[in-house]
Amino acid sequence: MNNQLLHAWLEAGNTTVSTILLKKYREIGLTNEQLILILQLKSFIDSGILFPDTQEIAKRMDISSAEVFQCIHDLIQKKVLSIETEKNTEGKTNDQYSLTLLWDRLALLLEQTQKEEHHQEQELSEQELFRRFEAEFGRTLSPIEIQTIGMWLDEDKYPVELIELALREAVLSQVYNLKYVDRILLNWERKNIRSKDQVEKEAQRHRQNKATSVNPSTDKKIGTKVPLHNWLNDNE
Repeated sequence: MNNQLLHAWLEAGNTTVSTILLKKYREIGLTNEQLILILQLKSFIDSGILFPDTQEIAKRMDISSAEVFQCIHDLIQKKVLSIETEKNTEGKTNDQYSLTLLWDRLALLLEQTQKEEHHQEQELSEQELFRRFEAEFGRTLSPIEIQTIGMWLDEDKYPVELIELALREAVLSQVYNLKYVDRILLNWERKNIRSKDQVEKEAQRHRQNKATSVNPSTDKKIGTKVPLHNWLNDNE
């Protein structure tokens, strides 16, 4: 490429297009032609031409000015394009196209998509939670037990991870019923324990206290056994 062509290339500038727009434009009701028009408008706006002539747009897209006008009208009706009027330093009014509504629509769609994905992941993790209980108890859960676990999730708002930890503590204690798990959860709730890290810190604190009471000397004997943490007999 010679210098003249290189300068022309650089002077033409670049238009950056969000991948979200390319992936989601059909979901917000845009046609292929409307997408191309939006890209053309963005190209003009990026180069400082905020209200390009419809004939210029038509020339780029190889369609009539009437078709461009109709397409712009449709985009305004779909609330993805607006025409704003602003005053310049001399007090004169100038019209300009704005794509703010489009970006807002895409942001809202992206947020909804993420919420749906999170909800689906939550449903899968909850299903796995029920399977975990049945596997550890070695039997099918009764309707009342299923309802109890559902109340932990929906009413008490216990995280799935916290319920799994309470189940693990019950299994380690060889107690296979929901009442025991529920008492562990209530014990943690009173202590404002809501995460795996908090459970581990509380267990570590308890083990340290037990170790001190078993062997108060600073020089701990090798082989000293520290009792397991009984969450239901903890008044510390």
